[in-house]
Amino acid sequence: MMTVLVLSGAIGAGKSSLTGMIAKELGTKAFYESVDDNPVLPLFYADPSKYAFLLQIYFLNTRFHSIKAALADDNNVLDRSIYEDALFFQMNADMGRANQTEVAIYKDLLANMMEEIKGMPKKNPDLLVHIDVSYDTMIKRITKRGRSYEQIKNDPTLVEYYQNLLNYYGPWYDQYDYSPKIRIDGDKYDFVENPEDRQVVIKQIKDKLREMGKL
Repeated sequence: MMTVLVLSGAIGAGKSSLTGMIAKELGTKAFYESVDDNPVLPLFYADPSKYAFLLQIYFLNTRFHSIKAALADDNNVLDRSIYEDALFFQMNADMGRANQTEVAIYKDLLANMMEEIKGMPKKNPDLLVHIDVSYDTMIKRITKRGRSYEQIKNDPTLVEYYQNLLNYYGPWYDQYDYSPKIRIDGDKYDFVENPEDRQVVIKQIKDKLREMGKL
């Protein structure tokens, strides 16, 4: 059966890894958010106040392209989606990294994009898979993948940024209503490294899809 799944979770939660596992298990196409060739991301980490708005517009644009393509094909899984985008920009704005003019422009642009998505034959994903992780798990995975600009040893101010991000995800998940949703315990289940945990998580997702009549 054709399904579109979107993943969510903090930096280092394991979204890209789980996306690949889901795509392989369900025979769907995986959409990965481009990070390593993102020209704005290193600039943002170097000067967040200057580049927060530009970074979010860059991400918003790429996420808009991805969700339109995914909903058109109706057999996909995305490692991050447009539904999560406002969380990041709101957090940066609350941290004083964006002014009110930038906030207004961003909100207007996002609203226009969401209206266009409503006009598509398939208007929403079928399931949101959200990965919950603690700060310690998040930092462990960020450290392991080794992107220099993400490391707190190189920039101690990232501690506040990462902790804030985790705090914003609870309310965001509670308010998300574009599709059914499921939480994955990323601390309890190390699906990235442990094959047994991986199977447990995949089973949780497949059981949810069966419950919805999508598998």
